[in-house]
Amino acid sequence: MTIALSARRESQTAQRGRPNWLARAVQFLPIVPALLFLLAFFIVPVGDILQGGLVDADGHFGFAQFVRIAHTPVYAKVLWITFAISFLTAALSILLGYPVAYMLSRMSARVRERWLLWIMLPFWTSYIVKTYAWMLLLSKTGVLSTIALSLGLVHETNGVIPSLTGVLIGMVHSMLPLAVMTMLPVMRGIDDRLAQAAETLGAARSTSFFTVFLPLSSPGVAAAGLLVFITSLGFFIVPSLLGSPKESMIAQLVISSVLELFDMHFAGALSTVLLCCSIVIFLVYDRMVGLSSLTGEPTERSRGSRAQGLKLAVLMAAGRFFAPLMMRRNAQSGPAARAASPLGLYTIVILVVLVAPVLSVIPYAFTKAEFIAFPPHLFSLKWFGRFMTSPVWRSAVIRSFEVGLGTALLSLALGFGATLTMTRMSARASKPVFALLVAPLIVPRIVVAVGLLYLFSRFGLTGTNLGLVIGHTVLAIPYVVVTLAAGFQRFDWRLDDAARVMGASPLRRITSIVLPLLMASVTAAFLFAFLVSFDDLTIAIFVSGGINSTLPKQMWDDIQLAITPTLAAVSTTLVIMIALVVAFSSWLKRRAR
Repeated sequence: MTIALSARRESQTAQRGRPNWLARAVQFLPIVPALLFLLAFFIVPVGDILQGGLVDADGHFGFAQFVRIAHTPVYAKVLWITFAISFLTAALSILLGYPVAYMLSRMSARVRERWLLWIMLPFWTSYIVKTYAWMLLLSKTGVLSTIALSLGLVHETNGVIPSLTGVLIGMVHSMLPLAVMTMLPVMRGIDDRLAQAAETLGAARSTSFFTVFLPLSSPGVAAAGLLVFITSLGFFIVPSLLGSPKESMIAQLVISSVLELFDMHFAGALSTVLLCCSIVIFLVYDRMVGLSSLTGEPTERSRGSRAQGLKLAVLMAAGRFFAPLMMRRNAQSGPAARAASPLGLYTIVILVVLVAPVLSVIPYAFTKAEFIAFPPHLFSLKWFGRFMTSPVWRSAVIRSFEVGLGTALLSLALGFGATLTMTRMSARASKPVFALLVAPLIVPRIVVAVGLLYLFSRFGLTGTNLGLVIGHTVLAIPYVVVTLAAGFQRFDWRLDDAARVMGASPLRRITSIVLPLLMASVTAAFLFAFLVSFDDLTIAIFVSGGINSTLPKQMWDDIQLAITPTLAAVSTTLVIMIALVVAFSSWLKRRAR
């Protein structure tokens, strides 16, 4: 449809006497600012990392930094731990999230929206807030240890952290919503009649599931696994706060090299190793699955009988694992019946596990005590007062809001033009452009942060709000593009054609037709970009400077010194803000529908 509309526009332009090549050039102009922005602040910084890693301590080009990494066993061990933890996080997130995504995909749109609210709340809640919550729950004097001791389940409170178990709990809790949100669109696109046809032909319910539904949903599973794995490679908050030195990940070494050792070249070499490993994984993923699965398109490539047999074996094994949970799809069964099913009860348990830790920090914000203890001694508002009246915290909040608003406006302007242009491209041309626009989402964030530090240090942007806005915009553009692309898919382009026939200019059509009808998607993209900026810690650590911090950076500095009720008050404020943003976004979607 998009190609047909594009051809129609070109023919109409040619009839007016304008050269065809000029019409095409004008159509592609809105995407140019986004491409130039990513070229300057994403591709060039990543190139700087590759170059910086080839410079030794004396300023000479060579492989000395990489030789140092190869000949130091601790770095190889950290790299192995990073990949092992990332793989376990991706596997557990998919195993736990697949039934939830399946359950949500079988619901009506209205009921699904209500359930998604409880997934979006922990999804957009700050990583540092979620990690702080798990510190309160899993520590030696935390909630779980205290309850277990009082019930006589244990004789002494050892706590779960610091340990590998604590790291995996924190990381899976953070990544599980991402896995569900990635798999859900693919599952929603699977036609129910295919499974019904298999059952009509005599297939059992479980056989129908893992021979029909599971293979068709495999692109979503693969995309979720890739995004969770690569995102986990750049984690440092969770392993730093919930793990021991045995669970150190490579991102922690990068931060230590920059902030403690002041060795930028070695940090660049470490980032290069992480980037190259990510590229290799990405190429293997493309070889086995195909990059188009990231957009939810179930494409099958001919990989040979051996690869297909392996894939079928994996799908059948996973299908046998999930089949007992899968309820019979009955068009007459209502939400109550679904919730009472084994799959519905499992989904409720998962949602409780996702939301409860986030909400568990709230009582500590109202404690009277000067320290964190369970149960909290209620009721006092003094910690909110200290948070609001502290010049340090107030400055961090103001700076985060300023940078967040600037990021949301800039990323929305760049992303809207890019997405609008992609709707006028052919499918073959739009896929590589889409891949470039979402590339910051699938490159470890620590790599982007180090690259921007290289770039900004040369132009004096380190420690400035402008530098933070630029860095956060690089991270926010993928979210804006994905959100707007979903809105453009539902847009009726015949309205735009009608306005064109009536003589409306392109700018007039955008302001009077496109933007009003896509206002829900535009507002959601704006809010998501704001939250990406407001929540970011990685870019802030390298770019914000040491004088004025953002709110996540200030929380990070404080939480490493002590776990105080003030942090609980800050976390509670952030949770309330996220809940309001998610509820407002959901209200906009319902109103647009």
